[in-house]
Amino acid sequence: MTHQTKPKAPNTPEVIDNLDDPKLYLNRELSWLEFNKRVLEEAEDPSHPLLERVKFLSIFFNNLDEFFMIRISGLREQLSSGVLEAALDGMSPSDQLGKIRDSLLRSFSRVTQCWQDDLFTSLVDAGIRILPYQDLKPKQLSLLRRYFRKEIFPALTPLAFDPSHPFPHISNLTVNLAVVAHDPDRGECFARIKVPSLFPRLIRIPDESQVSDDEQLGLATGAESTNFVWLEDIIAANLDLLFPGLTILASYYFRITRDADFEIEEDEAGDLLAAIEEQIDLRQFGSVVRLELDRHMPDSIKDVLVRNLNLAPYQVYTYDFRLGLSNLLELTSIDRPDLKFSPHYPNILHEPTSKESLFSLIKREDIFLHHPYDSFSPVVDFIRQAALDPNVLAIKQTLYRVGINSPVVDALMEARQNDKQVAVLLELKARFDEENNIEWARKLEDEGVHVVYGVLGLKTHAKVCMVVRRESDGIRRYLHLGTGNYNPITSKFYTDFSLFTCHPVFGEDVTDLFNALTGYSKKDSYAKLLIAPVGIRTNIIERINREISRQQQHGDGYLAFKVNSLVDKASIQALYRASQAGVKVDLMVRGMCGLRPGIPGLSQTIRVTSLVGRFLEHSRCYYFRNGGQDELFLGSADLMPRNMDRRVEILFPIENPTLRTFIVETVLRPYLKDNMQTRQLQSDGTYTRVKPLENGAPFQAQDWFIANWKGKQTKPPSL
Repeated sequence: MTHQTKPKAPNTPEVIDNLDDPKLYLNRELSWLEFNKRVLEEAEDPSHPLLERVKFLSIFFNNLDEFFMIRISGLREQLSSGVLEAALDGMSPSDQLGKIRDSLLRSFSRVTQCWQDDLFTSLVDAGIRILPYQDLKPKQLSLLRRYFRKEIFPALTPLAFDPSHPFPHISNLTVNLAVVAHDPDRGECFARIKVPSLFPRLIRIPDESQVSDDEQLGLATGAESTNFVWLEDIIAANLDLLFPGLTILASYYFRITRDADFEIEEDEAGDLLAAIEEQIDLRQFGSVVRLELDRHMPDSIKDVLVRNLNLAPYQVYTYDFRLGLSNLLELTSIDRPDLKFSPHYPNILHEPTSKESLFSLIKREDIFLHHPYDSFSPVVDFIRQAALDPNVLAIKQTLYRVGINSPVVDALMEARQNDKQVAVLLELKARFDEENNIEWARKLEDEGVHVVYGVLGLKTHAKVCMVVRRESDGIRRYLHLGTGNYNPITSKFYTDFSLFTCHPVFGEDVTDLFNALTGYSKKDSYAKLLIAPVGIRTNIIERINREISRQQQHGDGYLAFKVNSLVDKASIQALYRASQAGVKVDLMVRGMCGLRPGIPGLSQTIRVTSLVGRFLEHSRCYYFRNGGQDELFLGSADLMPRNMDRRVEILFPIENPTLRTFIVETVLRPYLKDNMQTRQLQSDGTYTRVKPLENGAPFQAQDWFIANWKGKQTKPPSL
């Protein structure tokens, strides 16, 4: 690797000057695949309970589906449009697609071993059986035949393909049967059957001895059974009922993935809500980006699919394992506590004395919560209490992903019913949550809530709620600022931070922010908050440069960031310059990382780690030592161009010195000391597991939080 260099003292590495050299960066797509491999490693880990390992395998495949729908489709769009923009590491779209396929094929060989040779056998040993159809007993076969006739048959629509029938439309991410039959008059025929998503993929079935002959009971006799049959196997075994008079020669499974990354021309959309609805419908018609095949499918049938779907060879994947293994998540509903992680009971914010409200607690001091170790219920209670409090005048809130049956949205509607002024910025463009958000938008509007769908050209990803309350000494603004969505379900398995405060200057900043979001304000600076797209990158780089100056003058520069992704080139270059100056840098990056650590003369003082465990690491924080006058920011923003330039994001400072020290010592420090679940990034883009040093005690951060987190009473770990 050749670089321009500055002369250095003897025995010191030459400083690399050309920070634009693509060789200094890791490819974001390949980095993401490395992250997903870490998820697969959790499925392979025999120390985890069995059903948790199955869950990790399902997450691996669910992640991969989204990767193809968004990232692969984006690379293919570049190819087809001729806009061959090089990646951060200089690779062209075609180069990336080739390396992605090579990486995936290596992962799939591991999946075969993990699923078929390990998990499947272990499930059988634990009494959970996914039965091959040929192994079913006569009563079980009879029961499934009846079930097929009564329940599944009416939902199926065989679609023929011949000169008089065009090639059928294939839905996104559905398992399908390619059926080959013989017609006495026409000879060999081809048809496609979609496996309906109305049913579970894994159908419970009782043991042979438990099968009831009662037609009404059906599969109900197997409601508590741990025997399962794949839905598509039931359909394949009963094809004679769908094609009477024909001889079924064979059937084969296949699955396609379509491009789901559609952009809305917002300035041309007269009705954004209607435009988003149309976008959702179009996802089923996006171009095909991947075809997944059963390995038993002959080339003749494969060629029919490839030709009619207009695919290149690199888009076709043939598996030795079952298609659509993301549906293995269904097995986690089995009531087997012995095969799952021990239940986790979150810390509950101390009940206020007598009838003291959350507002009284917040007025007394800022409140910090670390989810899921702290319950999310205070966040919901904050909005519920505001809805009922006669002194509350208004509630303003951003919503990104709230899920279904949202108590947060229910509380906002109740507030409006109680004559509060309620304004909600509900981001319709939250990918794959659009349908939920459209439904909530309509319900909120029906209640008279002021709903804004987002900011033109930006996604609003900031997590903020403001309650305006009249008190004896005047108007006071209470805030919730967070790193995660207002979703009580995901809060149980995502790690996130919450801050409740009534800091007056914070309140002024949030008021200005909402005015910018709902009106025409062009405010581009705030007193305390860092806001994207106008200032997060600039402010972070300024603080990195301050740490460089501190290192040069005093030798004590230090940075510690915890983010989901790090692929912003300007931020990476600032961190490279910090390392070249000797600043020690700890980066906890769960997913994609474009920075190469440990390169002499470039990044030798940078350590990059990733923790993949029981909970999804989603919290973000930025720590600057600043010579003892330390600063700590929490918030919604990752170090990615989209977060810096195309989203509304917030980073908020922790200004109380006691609280700031508490977070650094009892949150950041355990993460940095983890030597059981953490992997460390190498300069070549691979990851190795961090191991306890000789005579060092094993330490697992998430387990420590589960066992020890008691809110502000938590004691720092003795490491």
